[in-house]
Order: sequence, then structure tokens, then C-alpha cells
Amino acid sequence: MQKNRVYIKHYGIPSRHRRGSLLIVVLVTIVMLSLAAYTFTALMQTEEEAARLMSRRVQSKYLVDSGVDFTRLFLSYDKDTIREKGGIWNNGNLQGVPVAADPNKEGVMGRFTVISSSLDDMGVPEGFRYGLTDESTKLNLNILPYLDLIQENAGRDLLMGLPNMDESIADAIIDWLDPDDEQRDYGAESGYYSNMSPAYQCKNGPMDSLDELLLVRDITPQLLFGLDINRNGILDPDENDQATNLDSDMSLGWANYLTLYSKETNLTADGLPRININSEDLEQLYNDLRSAFNEEWSQFIIMYRVNGPTAPEEDQELPANNLLVPLDFDTLEATYTFKNLLELIDAYTTVTDPESSEDSVIIKSPVRSSNIPFTLPNAMRNITTYEGTEIPGRINLMQAPRIVLEGIPGMTPEIVQTIIEKREFELNDPDGSDRNRQYETWLLVEGIVDLVTMDSIYPFVCTGGDVYRAEIVGYFDDSVGSSRAEVILDHTVPVPRILFWRDKSHLQTGYSVDVLGIDLIE
Repeated sequence: MQKNRVYIKHYGIPSRHRRGSLLIVVLVTIVMLSLAAYTFTALMQTEEEAARLMSRRVQSKYLVDSGVDFTRLFLSYDKDTIREKGGIWNNGNLQGVPVAADPNKEGVMGRFTVISSSLDDMGVPEGFRYGLTDESTKLNLNILPYLDLIQENAGRDLLMGLPNMDESIADAIIDWLDPDDEQRDYGAESGYYSNMSPAYQCKNGPMDSLDELLLVRDITPQLLFGLDINRNGILDPDENDQATNLDSDMSLGWANYLTLYSKETNLTADGLPRININSEDLEQLYNDLRSAFNEEWSQFIIMYRVNGPTAPEEDQELPANNLLVPLDFDTLEATYTFKNLLELIDAYTTVTDPESSEDSVIIKSPVRSSNIPFTLPNAMRNITTYEGTEIPGRINLMQAPRIVLEGIPGMTPEIVQTIIEKREFELNDPDGSDRNRQYETWLLVEGIVDLVTMDSIYPFVCTGGDVYRAEIVGYFDDSVGSSRAEVILDHTVPVPRILFWRDKSHLQTGYSVDVLGIDLIE
């Protein structure tokens, strides 16, 4: 019997082809796994780099903190020691200061640098220096509303010295600051700002930050900050390439010429309060004066407070020496207040002689035009007409740019030019031995201005403040991770205190490691 044969027909790929497809699948799988591994490795490397960068950023903030404490300690020294250590203007000891080595990378040191913009006489940036900025080189906005008590529209006049400033913006700034709601001639009060969207009120009080100026009518970011986008005090190449119609003296904006913090101590070189010659207690005033001056000085000031100024007649004969008499403070009463110390120059007053038939005798001030290089510094060092231990807002003649100086009431371009030609800062007189240059009256002593002009500018000027701005950068030698901060330090107290702190790490640094410094201090 014949068996039936069953034929099974095979469909599909021949076996040798199936073996080839498996090889392709394996290769694809290997490639995908390799790509996944590579992607995972790259991701982990990125995460590691990000973690390292974040760690560096955190560490660099501590480097900035170290720089702040270092600067506070540096300022706490006496002036002679600060000079010996390089001063505050341009000091290589404030560049590339080593703090701590990076524990994760051998040979890399963490450092800080105190860096400032180096400005020319107009206030235009021309590079870097390593030091601090005296805030008294700028115009203090917060005192402007009170300057009208000294001279009408003095605040507006100071603002009008700034480039691109007009009366409308100047009055609007003062209206923002003054405590009342009375609108100035060209100003703006809450009635204007309440119509803004969103609406807000005029502050009518001191500013806490210069950024508040952006709330004042017609002030734009370009007017306030110029082209300096990263706020590092110079124009970086990308900033310099911006198309603009701003003049060079506005490249850093008005912020380059303005402050909220300037002040100076009203103390003697020994750190003691100066004697306020307008004190109401005449007996105490006399005792204080006797601790610093001889009897002639002391009696003249007391009798000037009692009787005020006296103008001798043209042919009147005056005693060769001032008459010294016993003072009865039970009968003496102050009727006159000194405007400023310049009133002592060539002044006369009267004193009663109990042993003479004359009612009074004219006496002259010890400070005469012929001897002011010797007597005026003595007066400036020990006495004052300002109340308290601080004097706010005066402008530093020795460093302020031309633009700020020319806005001072009574200043002329010719006077400013002469000041700039003659002034020096810790250069020709590194030991501070020129006593006259320590006081604003050096302009009078050196014949740059006459007494009338000196009297006009006297309330607005000084020769140095005691509040400083520090731009501190914390960084590492390999330039990975950095931070920076702007700090305002008040040195009117023995241990400088922080008035203002702004973290600027979110802004482009603008400083290369070569500029900041490596291996400069061991």
C-alpha cells in the first residue's frame, strides 16, 4: 500500500538570511546601548561640571565676604598706617589677595580683588585701579532738599552741572526727595505719578538706592546707567560698540556722579569731637576752647558770640595786643551765631574793660589775612560750626571730577581748572605733611579763590570723605566660578560698618583673571 506523502511548503526568509538579520539587530542594539551609555556619561559629566561650577560659585561668594572683612580691617587702621600699606586710591596689596586653595583641584587658589574704575578729570573711564572710591567725590542726592537753606536753588544748581540734565528733571528729583507735596517750578509730585500705569506715589523722602531714580519723571535707564550694562565701571568692547548719541562723559550715566551716602567725620586728628563755637553754654565753650587755644583765641571767640562783629572806624586806633579781662559768665549771653569759620578772618569785636572808663575796647581776631597759612589750619583742626560728629554730603575737592565741581555754587570753569591742575591725591604729599591741604580752605590759602568766593563754596566742599564704595570680586586662578558685590562702607565709626550691599554676580563680570591678578601676593 502506498503511503500518502505530505508536502509542507515553507514560506519566509531562508535560514541563511535569518542569520544575517539577527546580526543587524544585535548591532543596532549595541549602537543604541552605546549611545545611551554615551548620553548618560555626557549628562553625568555635565551634571558634575554644573555641580562643580555651583560649588565654585558658592565658594566665590565666601571669597567676596573675605574681601569685605579684609577691607573693613584695612580701613580701621589710622591714616598713617593706611598710607604705609599703600593707601586706598591705587594699592597693589588689594589685588589678587589669596584666601584659600581649592581642595578639589591642586594648585588652584581662591582670591579676591578690590577693583575700581579709573576715571579722568571729566569722570570718563580710562581703565582699572585697585582700591576704593570715596563717595564724597559724587553728588549726594539725599541732602539736596536741605541745601536751599544755605542758598536758594542750590540743589537744582548742583544737579544742573550734570551732563544732559535739565531743570525739569532736576526739580522732579528734588520733589521726589523733599518731605512736602508742594511742586517746584518744573517738578512733579504725587499728582503726576498717580496718573501713571501702574499708579504710585511720590516718595517724599530719602532714597534707599539709586535705582529709585528710574521712578522719577523722564529718567531712563540710559540716562542713569549710560552704556555700562554690567555695572563694572568701564565700557567693555560689546558695550562700546553700541550705537548711541551719548557723549563720553555720559558713558557711565548719572550713576557715575551720584551717591546717597557721602559724609565725613567732624572729629580732630585724635578722634575727639571738634569744638562747636556756636554752643549755647558759653562757660563750657570757654573751657573747651582753653583746652585747644591760648587765652587770646578763647576770649575773642566768646566775646564775638556775645557782641557780634564790629567794624572799626577807618582812623580808629586799635590796641597793639588784645585786651584780656576776667569773664563773668553769669552776665554774659550769646547773641550772635557764627555762619562759618571764615568769619574769624580779619574779624573784630568788642570787650568791656572793667578797669577803664571806656565802655568797650575793639579787639581783633587772631586769624589775619597775613597769617592764615599758620592760623587757619589750627582753627579748622579744632573747631567747627557743625553740630554732631558727622558732616553729610560735602564734595571732595581733591578727587571729584570736573563735572561735579562745576555744579558747586560759586565755582567757575577757571577755578575748577586751577584746582585740577594743583590738586594731588597722595602723590606729591604722601605723608600728608601739608597741613593746609588737609582742609578745604587750601583754596584760599594758596590764592586760588578770594575770601568772598571761598565763603560761597565753603558749605559744599571738603578734602575727603569717610564713606567708601568697594567693588569686590571673588574668583579662582582657573577662572571657573566667580562672584562680585558692591559694598558701601562707613568709616565715620572706628570699625567701618556696611551701609549697603548689592550682589552683582548675576551680571557679566567684565574682568579677566589677568586683570584681577594671580600669584601677586604670597
